[in-house]
Amino acid sequence: MITSQDKELLTRKGISEQQIAEQLACFEKGFPYLKLAAAASVEKGILIPDADEQKHYLDVWDIYTQADKVVVKFVPASGAASRMFKNLFEFLEADYDAPETKFEKVFFEQIENFAFYDDLNATCRQMTEQDIPALMSGGNYKAIVTALLEDAGLNYGALPKGLLKFHKYEEGSRTPLEEHLVEGALYATNRSGKVNVHFTVSSEHRCLFEALVAAKAAAYARKYNVDYNVTFSEQKPCTDTVAADMENHPFRDNGKLLFRPGGHGALIENLNDLDADVIFIKNIDNVVPDKLKGDTILYKKLIAGVLIALQQQAFAYLRILDSGQYTHEQVIEILQFLQKKLFCKNPETKNLEDAELVLYLKKKLNRPMRVCGMVKNVGEPGGGPFLAYNSDGTISLQILESSQIDMDDPEKKEMFEKGTHFNPVDLVCAVRDYKGHKFNLVNYVDKATGFISYKSKNGRELKALELPGLWNGAMSDWNTVFVEVPLTTFNPVKTVNDLLREQHQ
Repeated sequence: MITSQDKELLTRKGISEQQIAEQLACFEKGFPYLKLAAAASVEKGILIPDADEQKHYLDVWDIYTQADKVVVKFVPASGAASRMFKNLFEFLEADYDAPETKFEKVFFEQIENFAFYDDLNATCRQMTEQDIPALMSGGNYKAIVTALLEDAGLNYGALPKGLLKFHKYEEGSRTPLEEHLVEGALYATNRSGKVNVHFTVSSEHRCLFEALVAAKAAAYARKYNVDYNVTFSEQKPCTDTVAADMENHPFRDNGKLLFRPGGHGALIENLNDLDADVIFIKNIDNVVPDKLKGDTILYKKLIAGVLIALQQQAFAYLRILDSGQYTHEQVIEILQFLQKKLFCKNPETKNLEDAELVLYLKKKLNRPMRVCGMVKNVGEPGGGPFLAYNSDGTISLQILESSQIDMDDPEKKEMFEKGTHFNPVDLVCAVRDYKGHKFNLVNYVDKATGFISYKSKNGRELKALELPGLWNGAMSDWNTVFVEVPLTTFNPVKTVNDLLREQHQ
C-alpha cells in the first residue's frame, strides 16, 4: 500500500510506483544465474597483442587523440574509506592497549612510511601535546589511531579514499585524486592539451573534492602542460532501490519507505550523461606513484588503440550494410568480424537468409563497445571474464561476479575457481554510433543481472536490491573485448597497510 507520504518521497526522488512494484517483484522471484559457456582465457577470448600489434594499436590511439574527439577519464570516487581502517577500528574497541595482531604491529612498526605521517604527527601534537614517538613509547597507541580516524583528528575513517594521502613525493604527498589527474595528463590528452576527468562523489564530500582540485590542479596543469576540465556528479536519487522486509514487503523505518543506494551499477546514469567519444573507467584506489606509472600508461593507450581499431572497422562495415551495395561475400566477412574479433556468436546465423543476417549484423555492430584489461588470476577477490549466453541466444564476453554464477553447480563453480584471469576494472568505452550520435546507455542494461543482499537497520533484518553492476550487467549488451594487461597495472588499496607495499612507497 503506497501512502500519500510515500508518493511525496517518490516524487522527490524521481521514482515511479511502477519501479517500486518491479523492484519488489525482484525480491519475490530473485535473479536467475547466468548460463555460462566457458571461462574466458587466452585460448578463448582474451587477446595478447604481440610487439608489432602493440605498436600498431599505440599508433592508432596517438592518431585518434590528434583528431577533434572528446576523451573523458571517469573515476567512481564516492566510497568511504571506512573499510580500509576496519582493523584499526577493531583495535580501538579491543580490551588491550598495545598492538597484538600482526596487522596492528605492522601498522605501528612502519607508521613513518605512510604518506599521511607528517599530518598525523602534527594532529597528535595538537590533540595530546605529544608526537607519535612519545605516544608510542608511553604505550598510548590508541590516541594515535583516534587522531587518524576520528572527527576531532584527520577524520580518515569517514572520508572517501580519493581524499586520503597515499604516496610520498619530495614536493609533498599525493591523494588518489591527484594521481588520477596525473594519469589523465599522460594518456587522455587531446590535440589542444585538454584533459577531461570526471569523478562521481557523494554529496557530503563534494565540496572537499572541489576544494582539493582548486588547490592542486593548476600545479599539475603547469607540470604536464595541459588544461584540466575536472567535473563531478553524484549518484542520482532515482537510482536508489527500495528495501524489503523478509516477507518481501516494503521495509519501513518509522513509517517511511527505506531506500538504499543501488550500488555502482547506478553510475551507468552518470556515464550516460557525459558528452564524450571515448571514456576510460578506473577505480579511485588503483593508483601508483610516478616511478611505477609506465605500464599503466602504456596499457591504457594500448587498450584504447584496440578499441578504436575495432570501432573503425565496425563503422566501415555498418556503412557498407547501410548502403545496400554489398555482396554475399562481404556479409560473410562482416559476420566473421563479429564472431572472431568481437567474440559474439550465434548458432542460429547459419539458418538466416542474407536479408535477415544483415539486420542481425546491423543490430550487433551498432551498439556501445568496450575493451577491458584483464590481469592474470593471483587469488585476488573480484569478478572475472566469461563467455556467457544472452537472452537472445547469442554467446558473448561478459564480466561476471560470483553472485551471478550458480556455485551449487560443480561445473560452473569449477569454471569460476579455475579462471585464469580476473577483472581489475580497467575499461575504455566507445559510446557513439557510426553516425556520431550518442548511444542511450540505459538501453543496454540487462535488468535481470541485479542481485539481492542482506542487511539490517536498527536491529531489523532487511533485503537490499543491488542494480546490475556498472561493468557487469549494466554493460551486458555492449560489444566487449578483453586484453591481457600486466599485474603491475593493478595495485588497489583495500586496507591501510596496503599502502606499505612497495608499489605504494
